[in-house]
Amino acid sequence: MAESGLIIVNKPAEWTSHDVVAKLRRLAGTRRVGHAGTLDPMATGVLVVGVEKATRLLGHLALTEKVYEATIRLGVTTNTDDAEGLVTATASASGVTPEAVHEGVAALTGEIMQIPPQVSAIKVDGQRAYKLARAGEDVELKARPVTVHGFEVTDVRVKDDLVDVDATIRCSSGTYIRALARDLGAGLGVGGHLTALRRTRVGPYDLSGARTIEQLTEECVVLPIGEAVAAAFPRRDVTPEEARVVRHGGRLPAAGLGKGPIGMFGPDGELLALVEEQGRLAKPLAVFVS
Repeated sequence: MAESGLIIVNKPAEWTSHDVVAKLRRLAGTRRVGHAGTLDPMATGVLVVGVEKATRLLGHLALTEKVYEATIRLGVTTNTDDAEGLVTATASASGVTPEAVHEGVAALTGEIMQIPPQVSAIKVDGQRAYKLARAGEDVELKARPVTVHGFEVTDVRVKDDLVDVDATIRCSSGTYIRALARDLGAGLGVGGHLTALRRTRVGPYDLSGARTIEQLTEECVVLPIGEAVAAAFPRRDVTPEEARVVRHGGRLPAAGLGKGPIGMFGPDGELLALVEEQGRLAKPLAVFVS
């Protein structure tokens, strides 16, 4: 059986997240492989992939904070809000000043309501929005709350009627960087779309620990599941008696470690479960041993 754990991939451009999973199924020698948080084909950077038992961590890891490096082009609007779509409108952005860009970015920082792109995986009446949009239907998506913890402009470049804005964005799960590009352009009155995107961090996992497809083909390095959990979530070590309770899916008294998943480890350091504290009890979210 393949080792249970995470593979931190530096995804190349033009690969879908599913392409990466298909490749790693062959390299890891198992069908039980999944990913946390989809990256669009044009995007590069950190993609967290789970193998065997670690696939049960992915839904929890997908909810962690993410960091991106993005380039936004002002003056051109597309139907996908990125460079892969069709141009739907153009306007001169030559009059947009760096000060106006910073004001626009400030308006998109903090807790905001964001309408996802029409070409997205959001489900509408049981169907993916991108399928409806590509069939020519006008998809109405509801605004959702997201948090943009940081939106730092690192460069503003003017080229004829266009303005390119480089930015580093730190945000909550569910934030569409394409939608931030669209809304920045709309707020400035010239339209905008995303031309480049690189995810540099997912939770505690960043590019420094990510491997390219070529490197993984030479050696498929898997971060053991216990190490993966200890890096991503608070850790709780339990006694032999408590470990027996956890192994059978039982609940323990809460230890006051706060909201969110907690990794529970046995006396020998083995990962037992991922738990969540609810009131006075720690409730198992996933048990990894029996």
